[in-house]
Amino acid sequence: MFSNLKAEAHKKRCSQIVIEHPCYGSGAHFKFGRVHLPVVSSCNIGCNYCIRKYDCANENRPGITSKLITAQEAAGRVRFAAQSDPRLRVVGIAGPGDPLSSEVTFETLRLVQAEFPQLTRCISTNGLLLPEKISQLKEAGVSALTITINAVDPDIGSKIYSFVSYQGKTYTGRKAFEVLSKNQLDGLAAAVEAGMVVKVNSVYIPGINDEHLVEVARTVRDKGAYIMNIMPLIPQAKFADIPKPTLQEIQRVRHLCEGMLFQFHNCVQCRADAVGVPSEESCGSQFTGFGQSSGSEVK
Repeated sequence: MFSNLKAEAHKKRCSQIVIEHPCYGSGAHFKFGRVHLPVVSSCNIGCNYCIRKYDCANENRPGITSKLITAQEAAGRVRFAAQSDPRLRVVGIAGPGDPLSSEVTFETLRLVQAEFPQLTRCISTNGLLLPEKISQLKEAGVSALTITINAVDPDIGSKIYSFVSYQGKTYTGRKAFEVLSKNQLDGLAAAVEAGMVVKVNSVYIPGINDEHLVEVARTVRDKGAYIMNIMPLIPQAKFADIPKPTLQEIQRVRHLCEGMLFQFHNCVQCRADAVGVPSEESCGSQFTGFGQSSGSEVK
């Protein structure tokens, strides 16, 4: 994919970003802060483990927020966070929907880029729209990208996703996963080519993709991913009856994948409106009191 010289330069750039990114580097996790901006609720795929219907202020999990905010409000939150804690290093958009599905994401990134060029801009996406959005992400100065990739085998992937909506069509079954997977992997390669450091998030789902994650690691490594974050399933939605994997089960697979690419061990599976240094947070850390109402439903 790269010449040796370009590969070394990219690796060095990745290392520099990871040093201060609390969701990418284990050391940074305990030293630096990030703020997640919940500006997008729409999503274009159906993950069988995802539910975004409600918010509990004492709950910490992906896909929930107390309130959706505008791009202007998002810039205000970054301003507030930066003034409150000089350890802030990263501005991320991680939901509660898919950031690439709305222009609000790019409006927010432009505002943040203009006022806070020193902060790392980070996006977390399912990757469906990634190939066609790479240029916009690059223009907005995004240097860190997280893609959730739970499978690379259609037989396994079709068990994880109920539908994929893409270019005016809704796909189900094996075809849905094939569309999603192609875009994820093509987008990953394009992001690396654009100079971004890419982390792959994978949800460990017992009995479905647990033994397959080694192949996921191998595939995304070959596409240029720098680091992988294997997260335990939170039993809910259509996977509510699948037991949550133990830490020992997660660590076993991480160990198997470690030889292929770096593994992140400190993920707290935080909210879409999380703020602060992750290691210092209590459950549900968020911008309480900063223009939020509790109990809002995200649709």
